[in-house]
Amino acid sequence: MAVDKMVEEIDRKYERLLSQRSNWDSHFQELGDYLLPRKADITKKRMQGAKRTDRIFDSTGIHAVELLAAHLQSMLTNVSMSWFTMGFRDTELAVDNEANRWLQDCTKLLDKAIDRSNFSLEIHELYFDLVVFGTGCLFIEYKEDGLHYSARHISELAISSNDKSQIDTVYRCFKLTARQIAQKFPDVALPDRVKKDLEHEPYNEHEIVHAVYPMTDMKKSVFNKPIMSCYYHKDSKTLLGRGGYDEFPFCVPRFNLDSTSSMGFGRSPAMTCLADVKMVNKMSEVSIKSAQKQLDPPLMCPDDGFFSPIRVTPGAINFYRAGTRDRLEPLQAGTNNPIALNMEEQRRQAIRNAFYIDQLQMQESPQMTATEILARQEQSLRSLGSVLGRLQHELLQPLIQRSFKLMLRNGEFGVPPEKLQGQNIDIEYVSPLAKAQKGMDLQSTMRGMEIVGGLSEAFPAIRDFIDEKGLAEYIVEYAGLPAKIVRSDEEVEAMRQERAEQAAQQQQQQEEMMAAEKAQKAAPLLKVMNEAGANVEDVPAA
Repeated sequence: MAVDKMVEEIDRKYERLLSQRSNWDSHFQELGDYLLPRKADITKKRMQGAKRTDRIFDSTGIHAVELLAAHLQSMLTNVSMSWFTMGFRDTELAVDNEANRWLQDCTKLLDKAIDRSNFSLEIHELYFDLVVFGTGCLFIEYKEDGLHYSARHISELAISSNDKSQIDTVYRCFKLTARQIAQKFPDVALPDRVKKDLEHEPYNEHEIVHAVYPMTDMKKSVFNKPIMSCYYHKDSKTLLGRGGYDEFPFCVPRFNLDSTSSMGFGRSPAMTCLADVKMVNKMSEVSIKSAQKQLDPPLMCPDDGFFSPIRVTPGAINFYRAGTRDRLEPLQAGTNNPIALNMEEQRRQAIRNAFYIDQLQMQESPQMTATEILARQEQSLRSLGSVLGRLQHELLQPLIQRSFKLMLRNGEFGVPPEKLQGQNIDIEYVSPLAKAQKGMDLQSTMRGMEIVGGLSEAFPAIRDFIDEKGLAEYIVEYAGLPAKIVRSDEEVEAMRQERAEQAAQQQQQQEEMMAAEKAQKAAPLLKVMNEAGANVEDVPAA
């Protein structure tokens, strides 16, 4: 089968990116060997089911990776709670009931769609890649049953960033069996080798490359899409599929950005403490050997005093020559276990610090109040503030935008109001970590209100400077209160009007009761006065 010229050009660019990431590969392999053995297939290719922990003597780093990945998922994208909301950037639409009602319904549908999908499984794998390799990759697409997410391994990727340090090019090389290739590309003329395997060895694997990159000239795109997509068979350079995307389908977040890398790979906490991880593994290996020597020490035997063989099993009997004073003695290694254990613990603590374990697992004491516990938790979460900003920009925002647009184009949200065409939507994050970042502002506000409340006794007019409506909106926004428990402006105004009418009615009733009470008290006096007046009239004049 003839080689496709376009595929040949794409493959040349792919090979160029692969050559640039060769140094990264050796680094990734070492990180996987010590901190994520189940994903340590970068330069080493192991058989499925092969042992992967042959270099591990201490699992502190592995547990630290698991804890940080689990905490990131629970604090950023916990599917058991709402972790994002959406609102209009336009101030007029922000107070438009029809527009807000439609957007709130879309937010609920999107939240349910993400919850029903495989998002929770795949995002957890992405956090592992992010924590260990510094770079994660999540592919987002729409299938028959809805949204579908796929976390891709770092070994499959060759990436490149634009002048804004944003990843806009992804070449992904993965393996499919001949049977899977025929199922995925049913309407394409398959390469000869795939056809042959399909008849005789359908489970033989073949390398497939998926190239996704921006179109520099829209006129050259037959699909009129800004993002180009191309699948091809790696060995034969045969085109298997070609298309386009309306937006970039990959989310490629970095834990920390490596400004010296033109490819765009990131740096991770695992890279920071890799030396400590290797050191504590080596120290643990030596400590194990030292303990073995102490518990089962080598024996010092005279060269001619005992009859061989020397037996060291429990209850064994050894024979020595009569009259000799030679004895079997253990070799004293003279090791200092406390020093070794102390040095190991220092390295373990350095690993925990690199993965924020002490901040995330705050120790609580019975003497701590609930307020103090919440304050310490927020302070611990704020230590990840720098990470939060990057993940919001490179993971959460493109993830929500891509998922929203996929559902919109597939009719999941219905027809939007005409006035919303071309309007921008802002994303607000309400995850525990995002709330913790805003907690300091909220605490400062509440502290200010306490000061105003204390001064209002001496200066009552100081309360006039506080806008109650603005304060309520600020608390709702920064505390992340759900929309279903917050009343709209119309409902608040109706309640206030109802309260005013009730107050006026009660005032009128009180006035009527007071008037009736006065009339009741005045009635006996009027009667006496009337009777007195009548008696005066009956008295004859003198």
